[in-house]
Amino acid sequence: MEINDSFKTIGLASTEILFKEKNSKFFGYAFPITTEEEVKSHLHDLRKQHAHAGHFCYAYQIGTETVYYRTNDDGEPSNSAGMPIYGQIQSFGLTNILIVVVRFFGGIKLGVGGLISAYKTAAQMTLDETEIIEKTIDVHFQISFDYKNMNRVMRIIKEKNLNIVSQNMSENCQIEISIRKKNAEIIFDIFTNSFEVDIKRQ
Repeated sequence: MEINDSFKTIGLASTEILFKEKNSKFFGYAFPITTEEEVKSHLHDLRKQHAHAGHFCYAYQIGTETVYYRTNDDGEPSNSAGMPIYGQIQSFGLTNILIVVVRFFGGIKLGVGGLISAYKTAAQMTLDETEIIEKTIDVHFQISFDYKNMNRVMRIIKEKNLNIVSQNMSENCQIEISIRKKNAEIIFDIFTNSFEVDIKRQ
């Protein structure tokens, strides 16, 4: 069975895009995120930047194996803003991302269908202007061993091209490594079968 151990997200925050519809202006922004705290921070900054805007509608998704998402219409009719934005996150197959569309009302009502279309278009234009990257899902292990086994452990790390996250080389050595999920079981077995080396998942 093929283990899916990569995901798509964005590397950097997007540039601001502007979509206009019947005098209303829709400004789109995308941010890479990993926590809900970051969502609050970005919204706070945008509210300061666009103090006179009427609506700050958004959608975000966090997580790889366990996914959490949320949408917000911010005063627009139910499901006319947040869900169309989230639909674009799904359409592009992204996670760990926040998209905010800031609306300035232009005096002409767009109706629910018009709003859905406008928010979807603004979100799509934002993602079209953003660099999408692929990242691996990594598993972290803590390896513990006596100093005398250092060479053996380091040889495995080097041979298998493992990434060292942190290390503590005192009398009892500890190294934290990260490994692509699909290789994790093999590496775990190598260290488990290695005499006088203790390994556990972080």
